Amino acid sequence: MALKIPADLRRPHIESVTLSIIVAGYLTAVNNATFWQRSQELLPTGALLALVAGLFCLLAALCITISVKYATKPLFILLIMISATASWFVDKFGTIIDVEMLQSAIDTTNAEAGHLISFGFIRHVVLYGVLPSLLIMWVKIEHHTFWKKVKQNSAYIFPALIIAIAIFMLNASTFTSLGREHREWIATLNPVMPIGNAVKLGIRSSKNQNIIVEPIGTDAKIASNTTGTRKPRLTIVIAGETARAESFSLGGYKKNTNPELASQDITYFSDTSSCGTITAVSLPCMFSVYTHDDYSHEKGLATENLLDVLKHAGVRVEWWDNNTGDKGIADRVTNEALSGSDNPKYCKNGECLDGIFLDKLDAWMPTVKQDTVLVLHQLGSHGPAYYLRYPEEYRRFTPDCQSAEFSKCSREEILNAYNNSIAYTDHIVSSVINKLKDQQDTLDTSLIYMSDHGESVGEFGLYLHGAPYFVAPSQQTHIPYVLWLGKDAKTTINQDCLAKEAPQPQSHDKLFHTVLGLMQVKTQVYLPELDTLASCRSKTTDPVLAQKLEPQTTQ
Repeated sequence: MALKIPADLRRPHIESVTLSIIVAGYLTAVNNATFWQRSQELLPTGALLALVAGLFCLLAALCITISVKYATKPLFILLIMISATASWFVDKFGTIIDVEMLQSAIDTTNAEAGHLISFGFIRHVVLYGVLPSLLIMWVKIEHHTFWKKVKQNSAYIFPALIIAIAIFMLNASTFTSLGREHREWIATLNPVMPIGNAVKLGIRSSKNQNIIVEPIGTDAKIASNTTGTRKPRLTIVIAGETARAESFSLGGYKKNTNPELASQDITYFSDTSSCGTITAVSLPCMFSVYTHDDYSHEKGLATENLLDVLKHAGVRVEWWDNNTGDKGIADRVTNEALSGSDNPKYCKNGECLDGIFLDKLDAWMPTVKQDTVLVLHQLGSHGPAYYLRYPEEYRRFTPDCQSAEFSKCSREEILNAYNNSIAYTDHIVSSVINKLKDQQDTLDTSLIYMSDHGESVGEFGLYLHGAPYFVAPSQQTHIPYVLWLGKDAKTTINQDCLAKEAPQPQSHDKLFHTVLGLMQVKTQVYLPELDTLASCRSKTTDPVLAQKLEPQTTQ
Protein backbone atom coordinates (compact mmCIF):
# COMPACT_ATOMS: atom_id res chain seq x y z
CA MET A 1 0.00 0.00 0.00
CA ALA A 2 1.46 3.37 -0.99
CA LEU A 3 2.31 5.79 1.79
CA LYS A 4 0.21 8.92 1.60
CA ILE A 5 1.93 12.10 2.63
CA PRO A 6 -0.35 14.61 4.33
CA ALA A 7 -0.87 17.73 2.29
CA ASP A 8 0.60 19.94 5.01
CA LEU A 9 3.90 18.00 4.84
CA ARG A 10 4.33 18.22 1.09
CA ARG A 11 7.23 20.28 -0.18
CA PRO A 12 6.20 23.89 -0.75
CA HIS A 13 6.94 25.46 -4.10
CA ILE A 14 8.73 28.79 -4.34
CA GLU A 15 9.96 30.85 -7.26
CA SER A 16 13.70 31.30 -7.55
CA VAL A 17 13.44 35.11 -7.31
CA THR A 18 11.36 34.92 -4.16
CA LEU A 19 13.82 32.53 -2.53
CA SER A 20 16.72 34.74 -3.62
CA ILE A 21 15.15 37.77 -1.93
CA ILE A 22 14.52 35.77 1.27
CA VAL A 23 18.12 34.52 1.35
CA ALA A 24 19.41 38.06 0.71
CA GLY A 25 17.33 39.32 3.63
CA TYR A 26 18.66 36.54 5.86
CA LEU A 27 22.28 37.24 4.91
CA THR A 28 21.79 40.95 5.48
CA ALA A 29 20.13 40.75 8.87
CA VAL A 30 20.85 37.55 10.75
CA ASN A 31 24.60 36.76 10.73
CA ASN A 32 25.94 40.31 10.83
CA ALA A 33 25.49 41.26 14.48
CA THR A 34 28.95 42.81 14.87
CA PHE A 35 28.72 44.74 11.61
CA TRP A 36 25.32 46.25 12.43
CA GLN A 37 26.28 47.00 16.02
CA ARG A 38 29.32 48.90 14.78
CA SER A 39 27.26 50.58 12.05
CA GLN A 40 24.76 51.78 14.66
CA GLU A 41 27.60 53.31 16.68
CA LEU A 42 29.14 55.10 13.69
CA LEU A 43 26.22 56.19 11.51
CA PRO A 44 23.33 58.58 12.00
CA THR A 45 19.90 56.96 11.68
CA GLY A 46 19.30 58.07 8.10
CA ALA A 47 22.63 56.77 6.84
CA LEU A 48 22.17 53.53 8.79
CA LEU A 49 18.80 52.85 7.15
CA ALA A 50 20.31 53.70 3.77
CA LEU A 51 23.13 51.22 4.38
CA VAL A 52 20.63 48.48 5.28
CA ALA A 53 18.67 49.11 2.09
CA GLY A 54 21.78 49.38 -0.08
CA LEU A 55 23.34 46.15 1.17
CA PHE A 56 20.06 44.29 0.88
CA CYS A 57 19.69 45.42 -2.74
CA LEU A 58 23.25 44.36 -3.56
CA LEU A 59 22.82 40.94 -1.95
CA ALA A 60 19.44 40.49 -3.62
CA ALA A 61 20.98 41.27 -7.00
CA LEU A 62 23.78 38.78 -6.27
CA CYS A 63 21.44 36.00 -5.13
CA ILE A 64 19.11 36.46 -8.11
CA THR A 65 22.09 36.43 -10.46
CA ILE A 66 23.37 33.08 -9.16
CA SER A 67 19.91 31.46 -8.95
CA VAL A 68 20.69 29.21 -11.87
CA LYS A 69 18.83 25.91 -12.15
CA TYR A 70 20.64 23.07 -10.34
CA ALA A 71 23.10 25.54 -8.79
CA THR A 72 20.71 27.66 -6.72
CA LYS A 73 20.48 25.42 -3.68
CA PRO A 74 24.20 24.54 -3.43
CA LEU A 75 25.23 28.18 -3.79
CA PHE A 76 22.66 29.50 -1.33
CA ILE A 77 23.56 26.83 1.22
CA LEU A 78 27.27 27.64 0.77
CA LEU A 79 26.61 31.36 1.40
CA ILE A 80 24.56 30.63 4.51
CA MET A 81 27.07 28.13 5.95
CA ILE A 82 29.98 30.54 5.38
CA SER A 83 27.94 33.31 6.98
CA ALA A 84 27.04 31.18 10.02
CA THR A 85 30.58 29.91 10.56
CA ALA A 86 32.22 33.31 10.14
CA SER A 87 29.72 35.07 12.40
CA TRP A 88 30.66 32.81 15.34
CA PHE A 89 34.28 33.94 15.29
CA VAL A 90 33.50 37.57 14.43
CA ASP A 91 30.80 37.95 17.08
CA LYS A 92 32.32 35.85 19.88
CA PHE A 93 36.02 36.69 19.58
CA GLY A 94 36.07 39.92 17.59
CA THR A 95 38.00 38.12 14.84
CA ILE A 96 38.60 39.87 11.52
CA ILE A 97 38.58 37.22 8.80
CA ASP A 98 41.19 38.62 6.45
CA VAL A 99 43.67 36.87 4.16
CA GLU A 100 46.20 36.16 6.91
CA MET A 101 43.54 34.79 9.26
CA LEU A 102 42.38 32.41 6.53
CA GLN A 103 45.98 31.34 5.92
CA SER A 104 46.34 30.70 9.64
CA ALA A 105 43.19 28.57 9.58
CA ILE A 106 44.70 26.47 6.80
CA ASP A 107 47.91 26.01 8.84
CA THR A 108 46.04 25.04 12.02
CA THR A 109 46.67 21.52 13.29
CA ASN A 110 43.84 19.07 13.95
CA ALA A 111 44.38 19.44 17.69
CA GLU A 112 44.10 23.23 17.56
CA ALA A 113 41.04 23.04 15.31
CA GLY A 114 39.44 20.70 17.83
CA HIS A 115 39.71 23.36 20.54
CA LEU A 116 37.76 25.79 18.37
CA ILE A 117 34.96 23.36 17.52
CA SER A 118 33.12 23.64 20.82
CA PHE A 119 29.52 22.82 21.72
CA GLY A 120 28.68 26.51 21.44
CA PHE A 121 30.16 26.66 17.94
CA ILE A 122 28.24 23.58 16.81
CA ARG A 123 24.99 24.90 18.27
CA HIS A 124 25.50 28.25 16.55
CA VAL A 125 26.22 26.69 13.16
CA VAL A 126 23.24 24.33 13.46
CA LEU A 127 20.83 27.15 14.37
CA TYR A 128 22.07 29.76 11.91
CA GLY A 129 23.50 27.59 9.15
CA VAL A 130 22.23 24.01 9.06
CA LEU A 131 18.54 24.66 9.81
CA PRO A 132 18.14 27.41 7.17
CA SER A 133 20.02 25.17 4.74
CA LEU A 134 17.63 22.29 5.44
CA LEU A 135 14.70 24.59 4.68
CA ILE A 136 16.28 25.49 1.36
CA MET A 137 16.81 21.82 0.60
CA TRP A 138 13.21 21.05 1.51
CA VAL A 139 11.44 23.55 -0.72
CA LYS A 140 10.96 22.93 -4.42
CA ILE A 141 12.26 25.81 -6.49
CA GLU A 142 10.33 26.82 -9.58
CA HIS A 143 12.46 27.96 -12.52
CA HIS A 144 11.17 29.47 -15.74
CA THR A 145 12.46 28.65 -19.18
CA PHE A 146 15.84 30.19 -19.98
CA TRP A 147 14.82 33.36 -21.83
CA LYS A 148 11.86 33.98 -19.57
CA LYS A 149 14.16 33.58 -16.56
CA VAL A 150 16.69 36.01 -18.02
CA LYS A 151 13.94 38.55 -18.60
CA GLN A 152 12.38 38.11 -15.15
CA ASN A 153 15.70 38.13 -13.27
CA SER A 154 16.89 41.21 -15.14
CA ALA A 155 13.71 43.00 -14.09
CA TYR A 156 14.86 42.61 -10.49
CA ILE A 157 18.66 42.69 -10.77
CA PHE A 158 19.06 46.00 -12.59
CA PRO A 159 16.60 48.01 -10.48
CA ALA A 160 18.23 46.58 -7.33
CA LEU A 161 21.66 47.62 -8.58
CA ILE A 162 20.41 51.09 -9.56
CA ILE A 163 18.88 51.59 -6.12
CA ALA A 164 22.04 50.38 -4.39
CA ILE A 165 24.29 52.61 -6.51
CA ALA A 166 22.02 55.61 -5.90
CA ILE A 167 22.04 55.00 -2.15
CA PHE A 168 25.81 54.68 -2.00
CA MET A 169 26.35 57.74 -4.20
CA LEU A 170 24.05 59.86 -2.04
CA ASN A 171 25.89 58.73 1.10
CA ALA A 172 29.35 58.41 -0.46
CA SER A 173 31.04 61.03 1.70
CA THR A 174 29.75 59.48 4.92
CA PHE A 175 30.47 55.86 3.99
CA THR A 176 33.87 56.63 2.44
CA SER A 177 35.22 58.75 5.29
CA LEU A 178 34.05 56.32 7.96
CA GLY A 179 35.29 53.34 5.95
CA ARG A 180 38.77 54.84 5.75
CA GLU A 181 38.84 55.84 9.39
CA HIS A 182 37.33 52.56 10.66
CA ARG A 183 38.53 49.89 8.27
CA GLU A 184 37.78 47.20 10.82
CA TRP A 185 34.08 48.11 10.46
CA ILE A 186 33.84 47.07 6.79
CA ALA A 187 36.09 44.07 7.49
CA THR A 188 33.31 42.50 9.61
CA LEU A 189 30.75 42.48 6.79
CA ASN A 190 29.62 38.90 6.41
CA PRO A 191 29.81 36.84 4.18
CA VAL A 192 31.11 39.40 1.67
CA MET A 193 34.53 39.97 3.26
CA PRO A 194 35.33 36.33 4.14
CA ILE A 195 34.50 35.25 0.59
CA GLY A 196 36.41 38.14 -0.97
CA ASN A 197 39.46 37.43 1.18
CA ALA A 198 39.27 33.72 0.36
CA VAL A 199 39.47 34.65 -3.32
CA LYS A 200 42.47 36.89 -2.60
CA LEU A 201 44.18 34.05 -0.71
CA GLY A 202 43.57 31.69 -3.62
CA ILE A 203 45.07 34.17 -6.08
CA ARG A 204 48.07 34.77 -3.78
CA SER A 205 48.67 31.05 -3.29
CA SER A 206 48.52 30.46 -7.03
CA LYS A 207 51.07 33.20 -7.69
CA ASN A 208 53.39 31.88 -4.96
CA GLN A 209 53.60 28.34 -6.30
CA ASN A 210 56.47 29.08 -8.67
CA ILE A 211 58.47 31.45 -6.47
CA ILE A 212 62.24 30.93 -6.63
CA VAL A 213 64.04 31.74 -3.40
CA GLU A 214 66.72 34.41 -3.81
CA PRO A 215 69.93 33.79 -1.82
CA ILE A 216 71.19 36.51 0.51
CA GLY A 217 74.28 36.72 2.66
CA THR A 218 76.27 34.26 0.57
CA ASP A 219 79.37 36.22 1.59
CA ALA A 220 78.73 35.40 5.25
CA LYS A 221 81.56 34.07 7.36
CA ILE A 222 82.55 33.95 10.99
CA ALA A 223 84.64 37.04 11.74
CA SER A 224 88.26 36.20 12.52
CA ASN A 225 89.37 36.17 16.13
CA THR A 226 92.72 37.75 16.83
CA THR A 227 92.99 36.43 20.38
CA GLY A 228 93.62 32.81 19.41
CA THR A 229 91.44 29.80 20.15
CA ARG A 230 87.94 30.23 21.51
CA LYS A 231 84.96 28.18 22.62
CA PRO A 232 82.21 27.33 20.11
CA ARG A 233 79.32 29.78 20.34
CA LEU A 234 75.83 28.53 21.08
CA THR A 235 72.84 30.86 20.80
CA ILE A 236 69.37 29.53 21.53
CA VAL A 237 66.50 31.57 20.09
CA ILE A 238 63.12 30.84 21.67
CA ALA A 239 60.33 31.94 19.36
CA GLY A 240 57.48 32.48 21.79
CA GLU A 241 53.83 31.98 20.94
CA THR A 242 51.03 34.42 21.84
CA ALA A 243 52.86 35.97 24.79
CA ARG A 244 52.00 39.61 25.41
CA ALA A 245 54.17 42.08 27.29
CA GLU A 246 51.16 43.26 29.30
CA SER A 247 51.16 39.96 31.21
CA PHE A 248 54.90 39.91 31.96
CA SER A 249 55.71 40.92 35.52
CA LEU A 250 59.23 41.73 34.25
CA GLY A 251 57.56 44.75 32.67
CA GLY A 252 55.55 45.73 35.74
CA TYR A 253 52.47 43.50 35.53
CA LYS A 254 50.88 43.22 38.98
CA LYS A 255 50.72 39.42 39.01
CA ASN A 256 54.04 37.64 39.44
CA THR A 257 54.14 35.72 36.17
CA ASN A 258 57.96 35.77 35.86
CA PRO A 259 59.39 34.66 39.22
CA GLU A 260 62.11 32.48 37.68
CA LEU A 261 63.33 34.91 35.02
CA ALA A 262 63.35 37.68 37.64
CA SER A 263 66.06 35.72 39.45
CA GLN A 264 68.22 35.43 36.32
CA ASP A 265 70.79 37.95 35.10
CA ILE A 266 68.76 38.95 32.05
CA THR A 267 67.93 42.09 30.14
CA TYR A 268 64.23 42.68 29.49
CA PHE A 269 63.37 45.04 26.64
CA SER A 270 60.11 46.53 27.79
CA ASP A 271 59.05 48.38 24.62
CA THR A 272 59.10 45.80 21.83
CA SER A 273 56.71 45.59 18.88
CA SER A 274 55.80 42.60 16.74
CA CYS A 275 55.78 42.51 12.94
CA GLY A 276 52.26 41.14 12.83
CA THR A 277 49.41 39.84 14.97
CA ILE A 278 49.36 36.29 13.65
CA THR A 279 52.03 33.59 13.45
CA ALA A 280 51.80 33.23 9.67
CA VAL A 281 52.98 36.84 9.36
CA SER A 282 55.10 37.50 12.45
CA LEU A 283 57.24 34.37 12.47
CA PRO A 284 58.56 34.65 8.88
CA CYS A 285 58.92 38.41 9.30
CA MET A 286 61.01 38.22 12.47
CA PHE A 287 63.51 35.86 10.81
CA SER A 288 63.59 37.81 7.53
CA VAL A 289 66.03 40.50 6.46
CA TYR A 290 63.10 42.88 5.89
CA THR A 291 61.73 45.33 8.40
CA HIS A 292 58.05 45.51 9.30
CA ASP A 293 57.57 48.38 6.85
CA ASP A 294 59.20 46.49 3.97
CA TYR A 295 58.02 42.94 4.66
CA SER A 296 55.35 41.18 2.64
CA HIS A 297 54.29 37.56 2.40
CA GLU A 298 55.68 37.33 -1.12
CA LYS A 299 59.05 38.84 -0.12
CA GLY A 300 59.30 36.45 2.80
CA LEU A 301 58.81 33.44 0.52
CA ALA A 302 61.12 34.75 -2.20
CA THR A 303 64.11 35.60 0.00
CA GLU A 304 66.39 33.52 2.19
CA ASN A 305 66.24 34.28 5.89
CA LEU A 306 68.43 34.47 9.00
CA LEU A 307 68.87 30.70 9.20
CA ASP A 308 70.16 30.57 5.63
CA VAL A 309 72.70 33.34 6.25
CA LEU A 310 73.95 31.54 9.34
CA LYS A 311 74.26 28.34 7.33
CA HIS A 312 76.23 30.20 4.62
CA ALA A 313 78.65 31.26 7.38
CA GLY A 314 79.22 27.65 8.42
CA VAL A 315 77.09 27.83 11.56
CA ARG A 316 75.24 24.67 12.57
CA VAL A 317 71.52 25.56 12.52
CA GLU A 318 68.58 23.57 13.87
CA TRP A 319 64.87 24.27 14.33
CA TRP A 320 62.74 22.35 16.85
CA ASP A 321 59.03 22.93 16.43
CA ASN A 322 56.32 22.40 19.04
CA ASN A 323 53.73 24.45 17.15
CA THR A 324 52.04 24.47 13.75
CA GLY A 325 55.27 24.38 11.76
CA ASP A 326 58.13 26.65 10.74
CA LYS A 327 56.19 28.50 7.97
CA GLY A 328 58.97 27.67 5.52
CA ILE A 329 61.70 29.35 7.57
CA ALA A 330 63.58 26.11 8.26
CA ASP A 331 63.09 24.51 4.84
CA ARG A 332 66.83 24.52 4.14
CA VAL A 333 68.19 23.62 7.59
CA THR A 334 67.80 20.72 10.00
CA ASN A 335 64.34 20.81 11.52
CA GLU A 336 62.31 18.53 13.72
CA ALA A 337 58.62 18.57 14.66
CA LEU A 338 57.98 17.64 18.28
CA SER A 339 54.24 18.28 18.45
CA GLY A 340 53.47 14.81 17.10
CA SER A 341 55.66 13.06 19.66
CA ASP A 342 54.25 10.20 21.70
CA ASN A 343 56.11 11.17 24.89
CA PRO A 344 53.45 10.51 27.59
CA LYS A 345 55.20 12.85 30.02
CA TYR A 346 54.46 15.91 27.89
CA CYS A 347 52.17 14.92 25.01
CA LYS A 348 48.47 14.20 24.71
CA ASN A 349 45.96 14.29 21.84
CA GLY A 350 48.45 15.55 19.26
CA GLU A 351 49.90 18.39 21.38
CA CYS A 352 52.88 18.60 23.69
CA LEU A 353 53.77 20.87 26.59
CA ASP A 354 56.87 22.96 25.96
CA GLY A 355 58.66 21.02 28.68
CA ILE A 356 59.46 18.50 25.95
CA PHE A 357 62.25 20.86 24.87
CA LEU A 358 64.04 20.54 28.20
CA ASP A 359 64.56 16.78 28.18
CA LYS A 360 65.70 16.89 24.57
CA LEU A 361 68.25 19.64 25.31
CA ASP A 362 69.95 17.51 27.95
CA ALA A 363 70.92 14.94 25.36
CA TRP A 364 71.62 17.45 22.60
CA MET A 365 73.89 20.04 24.24
CA PRO A 366 76.94 17.75 24.62
CA THR A 367 76.88 17.28 20.82
CA VAL A 368 77.62 20.96 20.18
CA LYS A 369 81.22 21.16 18.97
CA GLN A 370 80.96 24.11 16.55
CA ASP A 371 79.22 27.49 16.33
CA THR A 372 75.52 26.68 16.60
CA VAL A 373 72.12 28.39 16.59
CA LEU A 374 69.11 26.44 17.83
CA VAL A 375 65.56 27.78 17.44
CA LEU A 376 62.84 26.50 19.76
CA HIS A 377 59.36 27.31 18.42
CA GLN A 378 57.00 27.14 21.38
CA LEU A 379 53.34 26.23 21.67
CA GLY A 380 53.46 28.84 24.43
CA SER A 381 50.11 30.46 25.23
CA HIS A 382 48.19 29.49 22.11
CA GLY A 383 44.46 29.82 22.75
CA PRO A 384 41.67 29.37 23.27
CA ALA A 385 42.65 26.27 25.27
CA TYR A 386 45.06 28.10 27.58
CA TYR A 387 44.47 25.52 30.32
CA LEU A 388 46.18 22.87 28.17
CA ARG A 389 49.39 24.91 27.89
CA TYR A 390 50.64 24.30 31.43
CA PRO A 391 50.85 21.34 33.83
CA GLU A 392 48.88 21.12 37.06
CA GLU A 393 51.73 22.49 39.20
CA TYR A 394 51.61 25.78 37.28
CA ARG A 395 47.98 26.54 38.14
CA ARG A 396 49.18 29.49 40.19
CA PHE A 397 46.36 31.87 39.37
CA THR A 398 42.92 30.50 40.16
CA PRO A 399 40.13 30.05 39.43
CA ASP A 400 41.35 29.41 35.89
CA CYS A 401 39.19 28.65 32.87
CA GLN A 402 39.28 24.92 32.18
CA SER A 403 37.53 25.13 28.83
CA ALA A 404 38.23 26.29 25.28
CA GLU A 405 34.73 27.77 25.19
CA PHE A 406 35.04 31.22 26.74
CA SER A 407 31.29 31.60 27.28
CA LYS A 408 31.60 29.06 30.10
CA CYS A 409 34.13 31.19 32.00
CA SER A 410 34.38 34.69 33.42
CA ARG A 411 36.97 37.05 31.99
CA GLU A 412 38.96 36.74 35.24
CA GLU A 413 39.08 32.95 34.85
CA ILE A 414 40.19 33.25 31.23
CA LEU A 415 42.90 35.74 32.18
CA ASN A 416 44.09 33.50 35.02
CA ALA A 417 44.45 30.58 32.63
CA TYR A 418 46.37 32.76 30.20
CA ASN A 419 48.64 34.04 32.97
CA ASN A 420 49.34 30.46 34.05
CA SER A 421 50.56 29.72 30.54
CA ILE A 422 52.85 32.76 30.77
CA ALA A 423 54.21 31.51 34.10
CA TYR A 424 54.99 28.16 32.47
CA THR A 425 56.80 29.93 29.63
CA ASP A 426 58.78 31.76 32.33
CA HIS A 427 59.82 28.36 33.69
CA ILE A 428 60.76 27.04 30.24
CA VAL A 429 62.93 30.04 29.33
CA SER A 430 64.60 30.13 32.74
CA SER A 431 65.28 26.39 32.59
CA VAL A 432 66.95 26.75 29.19
CA ILE A 433 69.13 29.53 30.64
CA ASN A 434 70.15 27.22 33.49
CA LYS A 435 71.13 24.53 31.00
CA LEU A 436 73.21 27.06 29.06
CA LYS A 437 74.91 28.10 32.31
CA ASP A 438 75.94 24.51 32.87
CA GLN A 439 77.73 24.51 29.49
CA GLN A 440 79.73 27.72 29.98
CA ASP A 441 83.02 25.93 30.61
CA THR A 442 82.98 24.53 27.07
CA LEU A 443 80.63 26.84 25.16
CA ASP A 444 80.16 30.60 24.64
CA THR A 445 76.42 30.75 25.33
CA SER A 446 73.56 33.23 24.91
CA LEU A 447 69.77 33.22 24.62
CA ILE A 448 67.07 35.36 23.04
CA TYR A 449 63.39 34.95 23.85
CA MET A 450 61.00 36.91 21.65
CA SER A 451 57.28 36.29 21.20
CA ASP A 452 55.72 36.22 17.74
CA HIS A 453 52.71 38.38 18.72
CA GLY A 454 50.52 39.15 21.70
CA GLU A 455 46.98 38.28 22.71
CA SER A 456 43.71 39.99 23.57
CA VAL A 457 42.00 38.60 26.65
CA GLY A 458 38.76 40.57 26.71
CA GLU A 459 40.13 44.09 26.30
CA PHE A 460 37.78 46.14 24.08
CA GLY A 461 35.64 43.02 23.75
CA LEU A 462 38.37 41.21 21.79
CA TYR A 463 39.79 37.76 22.38
CA LEU A 464 42.70 35.82 20.84
CA HIS A 465 44.73 37.63 18.14
CA GLY A 466 44.89 38.26 14.41
CA ALA A 467 43.41 41.76 14.25
CA PRO A 468 44.62 43.69 11.19
CA TYR A 469 47.78 45.49 12.25
CA PHE A 470 46.42 48.96 11.52
CA VAL A 471 43.68 48.54 14.14
CA ALA A 472 45.28 45.96 16.45
CA PRO A 473 45.31 46.90 20.16
CA SER A 474 48.63 47.00 21.99
CA GLN A 475 47.82 43.69 23.68
CA GLN A 476 48.36 42.01 20.28
CA THR A 477 51.48 43.92 19.17
CA HIS A 478 53.41 44.73 22.38
CA ILE A 479 55.54 41.65 23.03
CA PRO A 480 58.17 40.43 25.52
CA TYR A 481 61.84 40.35 24.49
CA VAL A 482 64.40 38.76 26.84
CA LEU A 483 68.18 38.54 26.41
CA TRP A 484 70.59 36.45 28.46
CA LEU A 485 74.36 36.54 27.86
CA GLY A 486 76.76 33.93 29.16
CA LYS A 487 79.99 34.92 30.88
CA ASP A 488 81.99 35.00 27.61
CA ALA A 489 79.42 36.89 25.55
CA LYS A 490 79.02 39.39 28.38
CA THR A 491 82.68 40.44 28.20
CA THR A 492 82.09 42.11 24.81
CA ILE A 493 79.10 44.16 25.99
CA ASN A 494 79.11 47.30 28.13
CA GLN A 495 76.56 46.45 30.81
CA ASP A 496 75.76 50.06 31.70
CA CYS A 497 75.05 50.76 28.03
CA LEU A 498 72.85 47.65 27.82
CA ALA A 499 70.84 48.79 30.84
CA LYS A 500 70.20 52.11 29.11
CA GLU A 501 69.20 50.31 25.90
CA ALA A 502 66.60 48.11 27.66
CA PRO A 503 63.76 50.69 27.79
CA GLN A 504 64.37 51.90 24.23
CA PRO A 505 61.96 50.86 21.44
CA GLN A 506 62.76 47.47 19.93
CA SER A 507 60.99 45.31 17.37
CA HIS A 508 61.11 42.10 15.37
CA ASP A 509 63.27 44.07 12.92
CA LYS A 510 66.18 43.58 15.34
CA LEU A 511 66.25 39.77 15.60
CA PHE A 512 67.98 39.08 12.27
CA HIS A 513 70.88 41.43 12.92
CA THR A 514 71.17 40.82 16.68
CA VAL A 515 71.66 37.08 16.15
CA LEU A 516 74.26 37.73 13.44
CA GLY A 517 76.03 40.03 15.87
CA LEU A 518 75.94 37.50 18.70
CA MET A 519 77.38 34.84 16.41
CA GLN A 520 79.91 37.36 15.04
CA VAL A 521 78.88 36.65 11.46
CA LYS A 522 80.37 39.07 8.98
CA THR A 523 78.18 39.80 5.92
CA GLN A 524 77.00 42.72 3.84
CA VAL A 525 73.38 42.13 4.88
CA TYR A 526 74.25 42.81 8.54
CA LEU A 527 73.15 46.28 9.66
CA PRO A 528 74.53 47.39 13.04
CA GLU A 529 71.76 49.99 13.42
CA LEU A 530 69.31 47.07 13.64
CA ASP A 531 71.42 45.08 16.09
CA THR A 532 70.12 45.58 19.63
CA LEU A 533 73.62 45.15 21.04
CA ALA A 534 75.74 46.98 18.46
CA SER A 535 75.82 50.32 20.25
CA CYS A 536 77.00 48.59 23.41
CA ARG A 537 79.89 46.67 21.81
CA SER A 538 83.48 47.83 21.57
CA LYS A 539 85.04 47.69 18.12
CA THR A 540 88.25 46.49 19.70
CA THR A 541 86.52 43.39 21.09
CA ASP A 542 83.98 42.77 18.34
CA PRO A 543 85.45 41.62 15.03
CA VAL A 544 82.11 42.09 13.25
CA LEU A 545 82.17 45.81 13.91
CA ALA A 546 85.91 46.06 13.47
CA GLN A 547 85.99 44.32 10.08
CA LYS A 548 82.47 45.02 8.83
CA LEU A 549 81.99 45.56 5.12
CA GLU A 550 79.88 48.42 3.88
CA PRO A 551 76.21 47.34 4.25
CA GLN A 552 73.93 46.89 1.27
CA THR A 553 70.34 47.91 1.76
CA THR A 554 69.01 45.91 -1.17
CA GLN A 555 69.62 42.27 -1.82
